Amino acid sequence: MDYELAIIGAGPAGFSAAIYAKRSGISTIVFDRGGGGGLLQVAPNIENYVGFDSILGMDLVEKMKQHATKYADFHFYEEVKDVESASTGFLITTGKASYQVGAVILCTGTEHKKLDVPGESEFIGKGVSYCATCDGFFFKGKRVVVVGGGNTALIESIFLKQLGCKEVHVVHRREQFRAEKVYEEEAREKGVHFHFNTLVEEIKGKDRVTSVNLFNLQTSTRSTLPVEGVFASVGVLPQNEIARTLQLKTDDNGYIIVDSEQRTSLRGVYAAGDITGGLRQVVTACAKGAVAALSSTEVLGKKYPY
Repeated sequence: MDYELAIIGAGPAGFSAAIYAKRSGISTIVFDRGGGGGLLQVAPNIENYVGFDSILGMDLVEKMKQHATKYADFHFYEEVKDVESASTGFLITTGKASYQVGAVILCTGTEHKKLDVPGESEFIGKGVSYCATCDGFFFKGKRVVVVGGGNTALIESIFLKQLGCKEVHVVHRREQFRAEKVYEEEAREKGVHFHFNTLVEEIKGKDRVTSVNLFNLQTSTRSTLPVEGVFASVGVLPQNEIARTLQLKTDDNGYIIVDSEQRTSLRGVYAAGDITGGLRQVVTACAKGAVAALSSTEVLGKKYPY
């Protein structure tokens, strides 16, 4: 084998898995199609990760990278194209080479569904966010809009109202929410403003977000809503291409199904982080990465004292 373990994806789960694997005596290679960090790179500030009162997402990524690269062989900007079962493990093919490994941990994460409107990319981290849990604290006393109509959108609107946002608006393109009625009722009771049959056409601002342009699908009228924060809550997409190639079991939303030890439905393949669904936070991704790395010892002839 070229390496005993391959980790695909260098976000918090991948960084954590790399550290725990190498410290368990496992020769480890890590692939990432970019520079590492996953969605953590676009988080403006992190204030709920133990040990840091406040840290920029990019800065936390850099600290994790500096730590993890001391242990494993990281191949940044080397995208994995294919993973095949082989007689002695798995054959990994990238755009540059092929590698024989004994076990694989998938830490491929998710990508936020975008609104795909002018201003969105420009103001990421400057008023545009995809996680109220992560960034809501910074909008206390401010006007914000949540875009979406599912449970997550309404739960986030309630959460933002509880945090003390001055105004919370929910913009939804349909006539009624897809969310459970109980969340709609709670949001209404807390004073959240609803805008049905409405699209966000553009996000406006200078250095930071100052407003959104709205279009009403029923009346064909346009309006401007002054806000300082835009929370896009139209869902995330699990990056499960490799999981599909390996025919791993996934749930109805495409997340890889794992057991308590992060095992997938294929022996020798583990998964950790956002790709497994559930609570998508840095702390849980790191924990799952550690568990996956230690679990991989079972197919690599290693032991760990836990």
